[in-house]
Amino acid sequence: MRKRFHILTFGCQMNANDSAWLARALTDRGHVPSSREEADVHILNTCSVRAKPEDKVYTELGRISLLAQKSPERKILACVGGCVAQQCGERLFARSRELRLLFGTDGLAAAPEAIDLLLSDPQRKITLLDFNETFAEQGHKLKAAATGPAALVSIMRGCDNFCAYCIVPLVRGRQKSRGSEDILAECRALIAGGAREITLLGQNVNSFGQDSLGDGSSFSTLLYRVAELPGLARLRFMTSHPKDMAPALVQAFAQIPLLAPRLHLPLQSGSDRVLRAMGRGYTRAEYIALVCALRQARPDIHISTDIIVGFPGENEQDFEDTLDAMQEADFCASFSFVYSDRPGTKAATMPDKIPPALALERLSRLQVWQNHNSARILEAMRGQSAHVLLEGPSLKNPASSWSGREAHDFAVNLYIPPAHGATTGDMLKVRITGSGKPTLKGELAE
Repeated sequence: MRKRFHILTFGCQMNANDSAWLARALTDRGHVPSSREEADVHILNTCSVRAKPEDKVYTELGRISLLAQKSPERKILACVGGCVAQQCGERLFARSRELRLLFGTDGLAAAPEAIDLLLSDPQRKITLLDFNETFAEQGHKLKAAATGPAALVSIMRGCDNFCAYCIVPLVRGRQKSRGSEDILAECRALIAGGAREITLLGQNVNSFGQDSLGDGSSFSTLLYRVAELPGLARLRFMTSHPKDMAPALVQAFAQIPLLAPRLHLPLQSGSDRVLRAMGRGYTRAEYIALVCALRQARPDIHISTDIIVGFPGENEQDFEDTLDAMQEADFCASFSFVYSDRPGTKAATMPDKIPPALALERLSRLQVWQNHNSARILEAMRGQSAHVLLEGPSLKNPASSWSGREAHDFAVNLYIPPAHGATTGDMLKVRITGSGKPTLKGELAE
């Protein structure tokens, strides 16, 4: 039975990677990707780190129900996967008559078969929400050749940190590392299929291999092994927890030429008092010392971060400490949000919640500074040379305008004469000629 499917993804790159795998698995089973309007199978891969993506899930379920009412002959099937499915469980079934599959992150591997079962049995409902004790391999070699120039590879699932505000351990489970050989095999297959850049993904990649499933490899060891794979041009990873960043990993930035000089290192707050309440396990001084060590190892490194504004009990001095820390760290970008309660977390029970208007005012001040600093950093790159990995032609002018990413992960738009014969996946030397928001402009270097 050939059915058309559409996957809508919310949240992090790990969710994006899971959705890409699910699309390959369904295609291998004879299903066909399609637009939301024409799909028979609607899959929502969800995030519950903040409240807004959760609300979007409910909105999308309503849209799917309306689509089913307009086309009752199509027998539309809705599926909700990821963190919202794990958090809300079977009570989600009440949200939509078409919703008949719930799967968590550990249930992803069984989702394609479950979808086929549901298509053959319109009365059935399936839940795949149990946590596994091991990392369930998903047949990652499945159509691994069908990839672009940049690929994502999950190396672990879950997290053992239990930060006071974070719901990840509750919806993704405890940390489970993949075997190094399985990771390397997937990387080889992706490179053979055309990938030139690989990003290794995990909730806390720095603690890779330190759980009971670890095979003895540290994360820094894994980086060296992946970097040695023939055909790879660039290597990235995310996300890192500052308290677990070993000296060997810092030195990897100095010793692995393929390792991109860009690191996402969540600070969350610049106040030691707030960091203790969050359960982050480091002080502001320790974080800044780590940033200094990274810049000593790799002087051209750019660092981005996450910031939570308005954590329970945050006062004006705490917020000013955060602004000071951001300036000291000189972040090239930050993902900043107002704190919101997540059910089941320690912070949800904390007193002294910050009034929303005050939290939003602080967030605005923080983002004004960050936008100015990001623009300054981009403008400082004018005139510099960069190696840009071409991701594809521009939609507006595909004959001669291209887009790609340089080593610091900034998008670059550039003109390439048609006679050059450029193709997706080329790594070209480019001179940066200008900057925008938040992209760079470039031209081929002579």
